[in-house]
Order: sequence, then structure tokens, then C-alpha cells
Amino acid sequence: MAGTKWFFEPGHTAVEFRARHMMVTYVRGQLKNVRGSLEVDPDDPGRARVEAAVDATQVYTGQPQRDAHLRSADFFDVEHHPTWTFAATGVQQMSGTEFAVTGELTVRGVTRSVTFDVTSLGQWDTPWWEDGQDRGPRRRAGFTARTRVNRHDFGVSWNDVVDRGGVVVSDMVDVVVDVEAVLEAGGTPPG
Repeated sequence: MAGTKWFFEPGHTAVEFRARHMMVTYVRGQLKNVRGSLEVDPDDPGRARVEAAVDATQVYTGQPQRDAHLRSADFFDVEHHPTWTFAATGVQQMSGTEFAVTGELTVRGVTRSVTFDVTSLGQWDTPWWEDGQDRGPRRRAGFTARTRVNRHDFGVSWNDVVDRGGVVVSDMVDVVVDVEAVLEAGGTPPG
């Protein structure tokens, strides 16, 4: 496949999830240290390849006890499954900046097919700092990807009941991934 190769800049790429809590509000969590790659032919974006790995051990919700509970076997079981992965199996261009990216998502050792609605945020030539010196410019591209998953599909099934038949945690979880991709050194920026 002829095209451009990009890597996800881990310091500026993150996964955020949101689940209903106690039937009245949402709790958000974030996972940083996302590593990944993108290979795309601008003339044939439907053949793009996307792969990502997420460090689930560093889940952050702003509340240390909740973070520890999420890392436990009740939820993510990071002792046995420290990494989540995604590998695209198909890309459909919906418009000039919108894509449907389907792939295999693995969480807690369980793999399911999911589709992300992806928006391209554009590209820009930027500084690139190495060893205290600007060795840029380097081309960066931004993307936002959204999906909704049923956490039980991945074996994330802990829950408790609250008054009047409510639950502590919703079944459905919204996921947003913000990606900053950097063109690999020596790559030619598209068009």
C-alpha cells in the first residue's frame, strides 16, 4: 500500500470514557499513554490501517479509590489485562472529514468488533523538539473518534443496586479517543 505512515503521539493522544453513575450523573475516566499507528493512502482512504494500544493500568477518574476499583478484577482486571488494543478491519469514508472505522477492540482479554465515528480535525506543520532543539517542522494530524459500547460485552460486569431498582454503573459506556498523529520522519505530507 502506497501512502503515508503516522504514529500516535502518546503525550497528546488519550481515551476518555463516560458511564452513568448512581442513575443521576456521569463519571468520566481517562487513559493516557496511547500508542498507535496509522497508514493511509490519501487516494484510497478505505484501505487505511489503524492500530492502537492503551495502557489500562493508568486509568484516571480524579478519585483514587474509584481508580483502584476500576483497575481491580471487578472492572478492568489490569493485573491480568494491562493493555487494551484496537486493530481496524475496515474504513468507510462518509464525507471529506468523516469516517466509519470498524475494527477489533480488545478489553480485559475479550475481543469484539466496534465501529468508531471518526472526524479528521486537519493537519498542520509544527515544531518538533528533540534533545532541546527544534528539529521541525513535522506534520501533525488530529482526529476524534467516538463509539458507544456495552461494557458487559467485554466482561466488565460488576454492579450494585440502588434504591428503586437503579444501578451504580450503566451498561452503556461512551468512548471518545483524541488522536494526535505525527508523520513519520522522511514522510511526504499528503497533498
